[in-house]
Amino acid sequence: MEEKRILETEKRIDGKAIAEALRGELRGQIAQMKEQGVTPGLAVLLVGDDPASHTYAHSKRTACEALGVYSEEHFLPASATQEEVLEQIARLNADERIDGVLIEMPMPQHIDAAAVLGALAPEKDVDCCTPVNIGKVFMGTYDYAPCTPSGCMELLDRSGVELKGKNCVVIGRSNFVGKPMAMLLMERHATVTICHSRTVGLAEITRRADVIVSAVGKARFLTADMVGEGAVVIDVGTNRDENGKLCGDVDYEAVAPKASLITPVPGGVGPMTVTILLRNTVRSAQRRLKKA
Repeated sequence: MEEKRILETEKRIDGKAIAEALRGELRGQIAQMKEQGVTPGLAVLLVGDDPASHTYAHSKRTACEALGVYSEEHFLPASATQEEVLEQIARLNADERIDGVLIEMPMPQHIDAAAVLGALAPEKDVDCCTPVNIGKVFMGTYDYAPCTPSGCMELLDRSGVELKGKNCVVIGRSNFVGKPMAMLLMERHATVTICHSRTVGLAEITRRADVIVSAVGKARFLTADMVGEGAVVIDVGTNRDENGKLCGDVDYEAVAPKASLITPVPGGVGPMTVTILLRNTVRSAQRRLKKA
C-alpha cells in the first residue's frame, strides 16, 4: 500500500506548488514595476448574492494582497438594472488604477450577460471573456487566454508534457474552458477531439488519447475503463459527490494507477486559475507602464 501511495505521488501534478512557483516569479515582476511607480490593479465586479461567487471574490482579494496587487471589489445587488451594471463597467474601464476587471458569473436572469461582457474594455479583460479577446484566442493572436485553460497549459508545460503530434481529448465545450482549451492545444500542434454530452462512443475516443482534459462538471465522470495506459489526465471539474465531498470529474483513485500524470482535486487546476488571473493583470499593467 505504501508503495502504491509513493507511485501515485510521483504521478500527481502538484498545482499548488506550480502556482506558488509562478507567484514567486510575479512577485519579482511586481516589485520592479512598483519601483517605476506602477502597481498592478485588479477589480472584481459581482452582481447578486451567489455564495460561490462571493467566495471566489474573497479568494482573489486574498491572492492580490499576498502579491502586492491593488484590488477593489464592487458588489451590486441582485436588483441592479442593466444600466447600473454597464455604468459600473464604464467607470472601471476609465479608472487608470485598474489594469484588469473580472466579472463574476452567473448574473441575475434579468441582466444580459453577453452585453455586459461586451462592454468591458478588451485591454482590461484579464479573464478573456469579451468577444474580441475570445476571437483572438481562436486566431492565435491573443494577449492572454482564459485563465483556466491557460492554467492547464502551464501545468502541462511545467510537468514536461510534449504536446506536438499528441492525441488530445477535451471533454466539455463551454465558451470559457472547453473550446479555448482545444484552441490552445491545437496551437501546440496537438490533434484535438472535443467531446460532450451527445458524443457517441466517448469511452472509445478517450481510451485512444495521450492527454485528456475533463471539464464536464460531473462528479467522477471519467472512470478507469475510459483511460488508456500512460495517459496524462487534467481534471478541471469542481464538484460535490453524494456525500458532499469535494471531487473532480475524474475518479482519481481508479484512474491514477493507469495515468502517467494526473491532477488531483483539490490542489490541481484550481490554484492555477487565480494565479493566471494575477499574471494576466500584471501583463496588462506592464503594457500600461510601457505607454507611460
